[in-house]
Amino acid sequence: MPERRRSERKKFSYYMRVMDDETEETVGHLADVSIDGLQLETTAPLKNGQELHMHMELTPDVSDSLFLFITARALWCQTDKIMPNLFHVGFKITGMSEHDKEIYKRLLERYGV
Repeated sequence: MPERRRSERKKFSYYMRVMDDETEETVGHLADVSIDGLQLETTAPLKNGQELHMHMELTPDVSDSLFLFITARALWCQTDKIMPNLFHVGFKITGMSEHDKEIYKRLLERYGV
């Protein structure tokens, strides 16, 4: 499949859990990030097109807010090649407040490698 990404993707070097806003259950952990998307490592597959309202717990070094809220749509899901009980899910960010966008940019700068 040809690469369709428009912005640079960076590995995320900090362990950050992503939670579902409605259920408070863990959706996954950030694996890599770009300005308009992210990839989560999950324990369950997600359907393409599924839109989720999620949040991440923040650290004081990136924000005075406790959480970053984000809405994103799953674009693809693949089984991990080494650990078949894990999945990698690519998301396109579809919603985020202006304040959270600034925090997200700081996360990319600080923890994206």
